[in-house]
Amino acid sequence: MNKPADPETKAVAKGVDLVAVLLIAFAGFVFFYLIHLVLLPFIFSAGVAFVLTPAVDWLAAKLRAPRTPVALAVFVVVLGLLGLVGYFAIPVMLTEIMHVVGNLQGLIEQPLKSLLGDGKVLIFGQQLSADQIAVMLVDKLRGLAEQANGVFSLVAMAFGGVFGFFLTLTLLAYFLTGGRKVIRGVVWIFPPAWRPSVWQILQRLRPILFRYFVGILAVIVYASGAAYLGLGVFLKLNYAAFLAVLTGILEVLPVVGPGLSAVIAGLAAVEQAKSVWGIVLYVIYASALRLSIDQLVGPLVLGNAGRVHPTLVIFCFLAGGALFGVVGVVLAVPLALTVRVTLATIYEEPAGPE
Repeated sequence: MNKPADPETKAVAKGVDLVAVLLIAFAGFVFFYLIHLVLLPFIFSAGVAFVLTPAVDWLAAKLRAPRTPVALAVFVVVLGLLGLVGYFAIPVMLTEIMHVVGNLQGLIEQPLKSLLGDGKVLIFGQQLSADQIAVMLVDKLRGLAEQANGVFSLVAMAFGGVFGFFLTLTLLAYFLTGGRKVIRGVVWIFPPAWRPSVWQILQRLRPILFRYFVGILAVIVYASGAAYLGLGVFLKLNYAAFLAVLTGILEVLPVVGPGLSAVIAGLAAVEQAKSVWGIVLYVIYASALRLSIDQLVGPLVLGNAGRVHPTLVIFCFLAGGALFGVVGVVLAVPLALTVRVTLATIYEEPAGPE
């Protein structure tokens, strides 16, 4: 009969396990830092599949049908919803973009005239009127756009965006139908003696991450509702509903998404502003929206969802963005939750309320 290990031996074993986990974590950190630019499609598709998996399992059990056809049916529904959104949103967006590009000088000149009137302002020793400033800025923008590097960058970004979108859809189909196989493959990487602990960590982590992703959905709903109140009720802009939905959807993409939605809505506000006060009101609205999401609703909702303090959520966003950019902001809180659950499992302590 095997002799039970004494407490000192157990302590040494736990120390070895902790060192090994830290080494693996460091190796993973370096690896993901090197490849972080290609991670976004995998992150978004895995996150959506993770949220939809309970629905797929429930439908398969309810219909007593094989899981793979049910998962593919759910994927087709997601494609249909995306197609419906694109059918209504893309024409409006293209119309707005073409209008902005075709009337860029007028969009710049109008708020400047509201601010300066017929007067002139001294810029770098030269007296310039509103229309002269608008012409100068448009010429500068045109020059940047005509540069070879600028055109190449725009083409590369457009191609990368289209490729990333279809790659995300392909990965979503794979994760919905075979996500468990992917997880088993990841667990297989660990030594056999570690695998029970890894499965235990995953089981404890699953409900926490699910609440976190549902919290992200709640932030998207809040952003859309608040944006509609500001753009439609307060500012009375055309296409307020479309701009509000776009604002909510772009919240999925931290840092870049909110900035892009602010620019798009800002161009619409500038175009429809009847005076400089219209622009000032938009700035007030945009600032209030970002403060409420970034400093209040986001940290509170995501912090409560993951059972972490809002200050830790803010810190994770800032640290992740500084280290990995957009990918770091997306992964920051899930990684922090994973570390917490992993250490709690190693220490045989509770990971907080679950």
